[in-house]
Amino acid sequence: MLQKLAAFKLSRYFKIGFVLWDVLLLNIAILVSLFVRFGNLPRLDQLGQLDNIAFKEFKTISFLSNIIWISLLLHKDAYRIIRVERIESIVSRTIRLLMIHGFLVFFTVSALDFSALSKLRLVYFYLFFFFLLFTFRFFFMKILKYVRSRGFNFRTVIIIGANEKGNKIAEILAQDLTFGYRVMGFFDNQKVSDPLLSTPILGKLDSIQNYIINQKVDEMYIALNIDDIMIINQLTELCERYMVRIKFIPDFQLYTKSRKVEIDFYGNLPVLVFRREPLEVTLNCLIKKTFDVFFSLCVIVFIFPWLFPILFILIKLDSPGPIFFMQERSGRDNKAFWCIKFRTMRTDKRFDASQQATVGDSRITKMGSFMRKTNLDELPQFFNVLIGNMSVVGPRPHMLKHTEQYCELINDYLVRHYAKPGITGWAQVNGLRGETKELIDMKNRVESDIWYIENWIFFLDIKIIYRTVFNIFKGEENAY
Repeated sequence: MLQKLAAFKLSRYFKIGFVLWDVLLLNIAILVSLFVRFGNLPRLDQLGQLDNIAFKEFKTISFLSNIIWISLLLHKDAYRIIRVERIESIVSRTIRLLMIHGFLVFFTVSALDFSALSKLRLVYFYLFFFFLLFTFRFFFMKILKYVRSRGFNFRTVIIIGANEKGNKIAEILAQDLTFGYRVMGFFDNQKVSDPLLSTPILGKLDSIQNYIINQKVDEMYIALNIDDIMIINQLTELCERYMVRIKFIPDFQLYTKSRKVEIDFYGNLPVLVFRREPLEVTLNCLIKKTFDVFFSLCVIVFIFPWLFPILFILIKLDSPGPIFFMQERSGRDNKAFWCIKFRTMRTDKRFDASQQATVGDSRITKMGSFMRKTNLDELPQFFNVLIGNMSVVGPRPHMLKHTEQYCELINDYLVRHYAKPGITGWAQVNGLRGETKELIDMKNRVESDIWYIENWIFFLDIKIIYRTVFNIFKGEENAY
C-alpha cells in the first residue's frame, strides 16, 4: 500500500491538505471549548436561546479565527517541510503562528468590545487547539519518517564534485533514512581515489546526461568551485531539460566555518550574513525573556522557601563561612556581572578561588561535593535570571581570568558571549562540563555553545532543562 501511495507523489498536495486539516482541528477545538463551558454540547438553536448577543459574538470570532489561521498558514508558509528539519523546529514554527493568531483574536475582541464573549472560553480554545496541533504535527512527522525509513517517499540524488563539500552533503543526506534521500554517487572529471568518500564515483561529467536519461534522478547537488561557471551553466541547462531539480552548494567555507549562514538581499544584491542568531529576533527574545522570568519566579516562590533553610543549615554545619559565594563572571557582550552560588568550597585564604575544580579537589566540602553533583549549588542563580544578567539556559558563565586566557587561544571563543549565560546549557547536558584539562576540552565546549546560539528554538530550551533534571537523578561523571 505504501508503494502505491508513494507513486502518486502526495507530498505536492501536503500544503492544501494540511490547511484543510488545520481548519478541522481549529473547529474541533472551538466545539470542545463550548463543551467545557456548558458542561455538554448544546445545539445551535439552544445556544441562540441562551444568549443571543453572546452567540452572535461567538459566531463572529469563530469565523475570524478560521480566516486568520488560513491567512497565517498561507502567508507564513507554515507547512514548509524540509526533509532534514527537526520535529522541534516544525512545532516551534507552528507555535509562533499560534501566538500571532491569539494576539490578533484578543485584539479583535477588545477592539469590538465583545463584552458578552467569555474570555475564559477563548483560553480553553487555545489550550485545546495547541494540544491538537502539537499532537498532529508530532505524529505526522513520526509517520512520515517511518514511511521514508521503509524506503518510500524518497528522492534519488547525484552529486557533482567528489570533493570535501560533495562528500559532506552526501554524508548529511545519507546519515538518516528518515530524511528520505538515496545518494547514488558522484560525478567528477578529476581522478579521485579517496577511501573516505561515502558513495562511489559514477563517472566523469560528460556521462551525466546518459545517466539521467537511463536512471531516475530527482535532484542534483553541485559542489563545484565557483570558477567552473561554464560547467555549472551547462549542468543547469541539462537539469532544466530533463526535469531534475538542481541545488548549489556555495563556497561559504571560503569566508566562514559557521554552519549557520543566511543570505539577505539588498535590492537584488545577495549579502552573506556571517552567523544566524535566532535570539536577535525580537519575538524570540521576548519569548525567552518571558519564560526566564516565569520559570525563575516559580523556583524562587515554590522551591526556595522550603529548600533554602535546609541547605543553609547543612552548609553551616559542614564548614564555617558564608552561605553564598559570589564571583565576577563574563556575561553577555563580555560584560562582567556578579554570579551567585551556594558555597561549596572552604574559605581558607591559602586556596586560589580562580582555579578550576578538579577530581578529588581538597577545597570542596562534603556538602559542596553533593551540591555540585546535583547542581543544587546553582539554584541562587535564579536571582541572576530574575535580575536579567543570566538566562535559565545558555552558555555557562566563565571566570574573567579564564575568558581572558581562552579568548587568546580559541579564535571564536567570545562568540559564546552573544547570548546571556545560563544556569544550564547545551554543552553541559552533553557531558562537556567540569575541568578543562586540555585545550580541546574548551574548544568542544565553545563549539556546543555556538551551536546553541545558532540553532535556538524555544523547545531546545525545554529539552535542555528536561535533560538537566534527568542528569541530576542519573548522576554525571564530570560533575565534581
